[in-house]
Amino acid sequence: MRHARRTARRITRLAAVGGLLCGSLLVTHAIASEPGASGPPVPVGERLVTQLGTARTAGRWLGADGRTVVAVTDAGAAADVRRAGARAEVVRHSMRDLRSAAATLRAAPRVAGTAWATDYGSNEVVLRADSTVSAADWSRLADVAKTIGASVRMERTRGTFTTRVDGASPIFASGGRCSAGFDVTDGSDAFLLTAGHCGPVGTTWFARPGDATALGTTVSGTFPGNDFSLVRYDDGVPRTESDVVAIGGGRGVRITGAADPVVGQRVFRSGSTTGLHSGRVTALNATVNYPEGTVTGLIQTTVCAEPGDSGGPLFADGLALGLTSGGNGDCDAGGTTFFQPVGAAMTALDVRLAGASGDDGSQAGAGSGQARPGGDGSAPSGPPAGSEAGAPGGGGTGTGVGTGTGPGTHMGGVAETGDGTVSGTRTSTDTGPVAAISRVVNTRSVGPGLLVVGGSLIALVAARSMRASRLSRRGRGAWS
Repeated sequence: MRHARRTARRITRLAAVGGLLCGSLLVTHAIASEPGASGPPVPVGERLVTQLGTARTAGRWLGADGRTVVAVTDAGAAADVRRAGARAEVVRHSMRDLRSAAATLRAAPRVAGTAWATDYGSNEVVLRADSTVSAADWSRLADVAKTIGASVRMERTRGTFTTRVDGASPIFASGGRCSAGFDVTDGSDAFLLTAGHCGPVGTTWFARPGDATALGTTVSGTFPGNDFSLVRYDDGVPRTESDVVAIGGGRGVRITGAADPVVGQRVFRSGSTTGLHSGRVTALNATVNYPEGTVTGLIQTTVCAEPGDSGGPLFADGLALGLTSGGNGDCDAGGTTFFQPVGAAMTALDVRLAGASGDDGSQAGAGSGQARPGGDGSAPSGPPAGSEAGAPGGGGTGTGVGTGTGPGTHMGGVAETGDGTVSGTRTSTDTGPVAAISRVVNTRSVGPGLLVVGGSLIALVAARSMRASRLSRRGRGAWS
């Protein structure tokens, strides 16, 4: 009997010590994994490109299956990419080579009607010329491309590269019509963000042609170079809900934050001329030589647009991505459309999205919220597990699939409510007893580790108490 009790005490002590070790490891891992400890997690593709450098990588994108693809220049880098869980594609030209090619094109004499961007998939800088480029200019461009080498591919494209003056909602000025982009604020005043080519500083805008009362006045902007402008509302109050963009039919999508897009991402554009259309991001940092001047740093997409759509919003899963700049083609035959990144515009203008949930934490630069690529013509899809896509509303808003109280179609990660507004904000909160319990049982929190440590300490105290009791009985002559 005495031997059995001694064995039980030993087992209890060993279990308690083991529990303390395991609990400590759980707490350490949870603290290291806390998002607030070191900022939001860096997407695997971005991390790999940063680690391997521009001499060994040549871009990243989302494949058709939603997985991250990283272009690399050697077998060692490919092995690193695969170990990280992404797909590697070995290519000939590094990002350093491709950037050098683009720099050479920028330094060449400017030719209106041309555009270029890096095609990560083909590992080339694609130089396009529209129908306005003469045979002589085309020949001169070919000479420049020849000096660069195989990293440049030349293409003729139909139509012309033009800005889309004339996004959701129309805004009118004496010089033409544009589309409203996103409502923003500097903390005190309300503004409308739209394309810079729509009108210079001092342009007066109206909600309808012939209105006696102005909607607002352009107070800042840049074009060419960039393509954004800021319109201050005359009454200081936005015309409609400040966090909603119209998509036609009296419906809207609620914007919960801003992010930078990823090549391969499926995106949506809304404009006052053509309404809602979708497509995919095909390149970043594109350069376009419009007749009015050159604009750089643009998002290149397969989304169509027409005159009047300029300034309209580009978005995905409730996240603001860009402002419609220009392109070629139309929404019958299709075409290429370029967008001014909204994050760069807000940073330059020192404003943030107005009315979006998480107003201080969900702005541009989050670098997440990318949508999974899908077929064109349907609603935005949610991100696949393990892909470059982050949670919709990345940057801290935590959006997800909403539940609509009225009829309507889902817009991927958002749902239409009874009043025609499409919401993408999660209805649950992060406070209260239910949330507290969920944090404790969540294996990524410190709760499980603390529970194990606490239980182990109790076991140690119990074992010590058993030993003290035995010694006490022995001192009194009791059998043990």
